[in-house]
Amino acid sequence: MYLCISGFLRGVNVDDSLKFDLDLKESYNSRILQLLGHRSLNAMAEGEWLLTKEQVIEISKIIGESLPTDLDLFIGVLA
Repeated sequence: MYLCISGFLRGVNVDDSLKFDLDLKESYNSRILQLLGHRSLNAMAEGEWLLTKEQVIEISKIIGESLPTDLDLFIGVLA
């Protein structure tokens, strides 16, 4: 299992298509789980979680990659 970040246009839009998709390396899992306050990937697997601006900034630091700031970003678990 691994974490995936997906992005959609903010707010209520006619266009609800996926605008951003990033599969994260498993090596980041423990740091991101700790940041988000989840005990395990299994605990997160019940859905996708909307990331706050602060969480997006911290995840960007962890992965060493800029994430879009103009989208609603969600994180979830994929098998």
